[in-house]
Amino acid sequence: MDERSFVPSPAERPVGGAPTLAGPAAGSPLADPRALSILTTEHWSLLTARSLVYNEAFARAGMFLSFLAASLVAIGLMSAAMGFSPEFLSVAILILGLDLFIGLATAGRVSTATAEDIRMLQGMNQLRHAYHETVPGLERYFITGQYDDVAGVFQLYQADVDLHSRGSILHGFTTVVGMVAVIDAALTGVLAAVVALLATGAGAASVIAGLVASGVALLIGIASLIRSTEAMAEGLRAEFPTPPPAGS
Repeated sequence: MDERSFVPSPAERPVGGAPTLAGPAAGSPLADPRALSILTTEHWSLLTARSLVYNEAFARAGMFLSFLAASLVAIGLMSAAMGFSPEFLSVAILILGLDLFIGLATAGRVSTATAEDIRMLQGMNQLRHAYHETVPGLERYFITGQYDDVAGVFQLYQADVDLHSRGSILHGFTTVVGMVAVIDAALTGVLAAVVALLATGAGAASVIAGLVASGVALLIGIASLIRSTEAMAEGLRAEFPTPPPAGS
């Protein structure tokens, strides 16, 4: 039988000088073939938990608004029957006080849910970093980040890292917890106005008391939200911080 030399096809020829993408280093947990399945399962778990947190936050805010609307309707019906008598003002104070308690409790729970959501976003950024380590060169296919520090997580919210900046404060008013804080501040002002009206009987003084109380409550709410967010951000332990800009 004639001896034949085997000539490899072009697809089988090694291409000299072609760039190669380095995968996970030997001994790395990512080199284990089971790693991708485990990371994917964890990613879906975080997505499910984040969805539950969102649903609870919206449900709590909706419950508060529904209760507040029903209370205002009840106060309006009572005012038509009782007039602005001391008895009516006393009952209104009790109802508005209960509304304010529910509002403050809602703001606290939604703020906690926001912290949980940020922690889950950090976890998903860590998982994406593992994906990039497993298959380098995928950066242009991702619109989400892979860095788990405060800058990397807040980037997903399109929020400024400086929580005291005007942009961060304005962004805070667009969130659920910011909206609840504004409603709580307005409710505080109305409650203060009713208390002042019952105590003094002077309409002008009651309006001024309500405006002052509402402004103070809003400032306290903003400061409280900033402090809670800063405390949450300081508690984030970054494994893959955002690299400094090129040339810095």
